[in-house]
Amino acid sequence: MSVKDFMSANLVVVDPKTKIFDAVDLMKQHDIHRLPVVENNKLVGLITEGTIQEALPSKATSLSVYEANYLLNKTVVADVMIKDVKTIHPEAQLEDAVYAMRQNNIAVLPVLDNDQIIGIITNNDIFDAFLKLAGYHDGGSRIQVRIQEDKKGVLAEIAKVLADNDYSILTVIIDHVDGAAIVELQMQAKEPEKIKALLEQAGFNVTAAVLTNP
Repeated sequence: MSVKDFMSANLVVVDPKTKIFDAVDLMKQHDIHRLPVVENNKLVGLITEGTIQEALPSKATSLSVYEANYLLNKTVVADVMIKDVKTIHPEAQLEDAVYAMRQNNIAVLPVLDNDQIIGIITNNDIFDAFLKLAGYHDGGSRIQVRIQEDKKGVLAEIAKVLADNDYSILTVIIDHVDGAAIVELQMQAKEPEKIKALLEQAGFNVTAAVLTNP
């Protein structure tokens, strides 16, 4: 799956000359935590709740409330925005976005196509993507089967057993642990125990069978 499949395309952006207070109001209005900063249709920065918080006067400051408010009223987005913004291409794989976020310890990536910002992807979008790929929202049965690495064609055998018994597979996730492949099947039917028994009768090692999002 690519970034474009999960990014938010409905962008709320600000100009570098936007007052800090106006940027805060925009975030509250749209229930978001960061704003791309755009000038002449080009991304020039990113402002977040964190960067705004850092710009606020400390409680230990000697400034009066009036002086602090005066300074903040003069402060614009360009004064506090992040200028070295990490970005990603819409055709990049979703895992590329996850890796970039982890490597740079960030929670958001503006999405650029030909230097034009067309979307934004956040850690919450990544969480939503995981739930979708795992088939969580569909509900049903999650079946986990342990297979030795050196066995070939086992996935096709599992699929045939299930198809012959009129069971549909929604998603498949495969992991590798201690020399074995762990196959997790998200099934449409809400019959985990029946499916487990069916696969065990066919000779498969079923290590878990549960209802998901019941």
